[in-house]
Amino acid sequence: MYPTRCSQAIIDRAINVKPRKAELLWCYIDVEAVPFNRGFYTVDAKFFYKITADAFCGVGRPQEVSGLATFDKRTVLFGSDGAAKIFSSHYLPNANDIQSLERTNLPIAVVEVVDPVILAVKLVEKHCCCPDNELAEIPELICTCFDDDIVLSGEGKELYATLGQFSIIKLERNIQLLMPAYDVCLPEKECAGSSLDPCSLFEKFKFPVNEFFPPESLDGIGDLERPPCPK
Repeated sequence: MYPTRCSQAIIDRAINVKPRKAELLWCYIDVEAVPFNRGFYTVDAKFFYKITADAFCGVGRPQEVSGLATFDKRTVLFGSDGAAKIFSSHYLPNANDIQSLERTNLPIAVVEVVDPVILAVKLVEKHCCCPDNELAEIPELICTCFDDDIVLSGEGKELYATLGQFSIIKLERNIQLLMPAYDVCLPEKECAGSSLDPCSLFEKFKFPVNEFFPPESLDGIGDLERPPCPK
């Protein structure tokens, strides 16, 4: 984790830390074709997180610290192949249509992700060697999410965060589909309503037992046998 300048001063005096929350800020995606494997692509996703924790510097109340954390994930997916050149325009009434740039029908990477679950944070001394994935610079979009400058390197203690992340990475592309077309069908008669009065209709409803007595399991409700009581 790369703390802010103010948080770094607090971390250097801290004796213990406790996780509070983690927020996903941004995900950078890069797609490249796999050599000698036509139709396969590597999808590199870099996640940027804002980590918030409580630092204990003594007997008093904990102080809030925050910083930036990153995680890299690579997947290899099949997205087929296509070499068609696509040109399109955006219609503007009573004006010249805007011509879009040439593009292909190659797949587009999409990453669906939710905010992570912060599992733990660990306070360690500064390592002598620099990690391989150390950030050289931070995108300006990420810097605006913090109230202070981010410390990329320096002397002092470091804070490591363990996150649980759920994500779906997929490749999408435009394809041609043949759909059957039918004539417009107009209704020939009026739909008659129910002849039952509201009270008679309500009497046919089953009593919602599970709403008043929550089931013990979501799968196979009613099929599970209750274990015997210990004697």
